[in-house]
Formats: sequence, C-alpha cells, structure tokens
Amino acid sequence: MPLDEDKYPKETGRRRFVKGVVGSATLASVGVGGAAALDTVTSPTGVGGGITQFVGIENTDGPAPRGMPIIPIQIENGELKGMWPSVQEETQGGQTVKVAKEQFGGMEYSNAWFQYCGVQNYEGLAPEADQDNFFRSIGSPNFEWQAEAKEGGEKLLVSDFDDYEEWGNGIGADGVGKPAEARWRSEGDVQTLTVQIIRSTKVEEIANGNVELDDPNAQEFFQAATDQGFIAWLNKCTHFCCVPGFKTQTGSAKFGAENDVYCQCHQSIYDPFNPVSSQFVALPRPESDGGSEEGGE
Repeated sequence: MPLDEDKYPKETGRRRFVKGVVGSATLASVGVGGAAALDTVTSPTGVGGGITQFVGIENTDGPAPRGMPIIPIQIENGELKGMWPSVQEETQGGQTVKVAKEQFGGMEYSNAWFQYCGVQNYEGLAPEADQDNFFRSIGSPNFEWQAEAKEGGEKLLVSDFDDYEEWGNGIGADGVGKPAEARWRSEGDVQTLTVQIIRSTKVEEIANGNVELDDPNAQEFFQAATDQGFIAWLNKCTHFCCVPGFKTQTGSAKFGAENDVYCQCHQSIYDPFNPVSSQFVALPRPESDGGSEEGGE
C-alpha cells in the first residue's frame, strides 16, 4: 500500500483521521533491515521484543496495520484452553531471562506474539505467571446466549457451542459461526487478556484441508492451532488497541463487515476465516519476569 494512502472505508468520513498517531502502521511497513534497527532500541529495555513472525486473523480494511494474533486452541475434557508456549531460559543483553516459546505448526510460537498495545506489561503474559490457560467467560458479554448461560469466570465448554451450525443473532447471516468473549491467563487482580472465540464450519473446512488459505505459510499453523471448529485470538485491534467484535455491532453491515470481525472505533475489519502470516516489531516485556533470580521480580 502506498505510504500516502490508508485503508479507512470511504463511507466513514474518517479517512486519514489520526493517521499514524500511534505509529503502528509505520512499524508494520518497516522492512527487515529497518526493523532490525528498531530492535536495537527495543530489546535492551526488557525481555524479548524485536522482529516477530506470527499468524493472525487477516486485516482486510480500515487503518489497522496487521491482523490480530491467533491463540492455539486446546480442548481438555470438553473445556476450552489456549496453548501457552514452553518456558525456557536464554541470554539477552548479557543476562539470563525466561521466555515462553516453542516450535508449533511450522512456526516459532511465543509470548512475543502478544507484545503490543501495552499487553507486554500484563502479568498474565509473563512466561511463568501463576495462571491456568482456560478460556473463561467475561462478566458482561455482548452476546445474549453467553450472558444467559455463563457467569463471569466460568470456563467455556465445547457443549456451549453445540448449535454453532445454525446460530445467529440477527447480524449478518446465520450459521457463519458462534462467538464468545473470554479472558485468558487473567485470574486474580491482574489486567485482563481479552480473547474472542468462534466455532464455525468454515474453520473445520480449512482444518480438514477442504479449503486452502490465501496464505500457504499460515495453513500448517492454522490446522495445528484449531480444533473441532474452534479458533481464538487476542482481541486487541492493532490500530488503537480497541476491542473489536464478531457479530456485536449492527452498524457493521454498513461497511460490509456483518460476517467479519469489526472494530467500531475506526472501522478496521478482520476476516477470522482467512488467517495470514505476517511480522511486526514486538515490544519488550519488563526485565523482571517470572520471579526468577535472573531478571526476576
């Protein structure tokens, strides 16, 4: 995309509004050489950071510079969990620190995927945080079904989505997918890592190899990261860190986003059924992490 253009839908009247205010679009367009230069600025101030390759749900419109990172799904006794990478030690800037990363789905999956929008400072993102990985319902969800069926903090279950093949709420088409809003690694008095989950036949079709993604580099990861039609991602818009939604806004139809993930703040749109691989400059975590003596709290 040329530097003098943006992706705001023309209908919004917001084109070029606050363009580049947070610098996200600039960082997203930095090449490997430029990102490496930025890495010399970010890495010494904390743990991790720098150029990070990830797979996210595709950003298709609006000012967001890239997709939102996918969290691999795990199912344990019918309960939904997000996979957390293995914790290991490595040397950074002359000190031994703990990081969470491992090879998964043909990529290095790490906590650096989520190090943007201030989330890098959240306690739950520390590699050894005393948190389980279950997806738990938020207290005041946008979805009527979820508000009626789940209390805040309850684990989300596969059985909660039994009607996913026909579910609808009057926004867009029925049967596209059944969503829920969750928190992850956020028990206790800590900041909430906000997550969105969808169960959809579209996810099943891709995972089963019946549909190919536009980005073949994302295919292997997607198949490993989804299960029984479920997909999940960190629900922080990569533009201004707002919280988008799948079938949460009736006004999304005005922008052709009624069956997509729509951010009402600045009209960014994401396609949850066409994940892509991308890179960005992840922000470093604080140097003290995980309570270890080497760079610990």
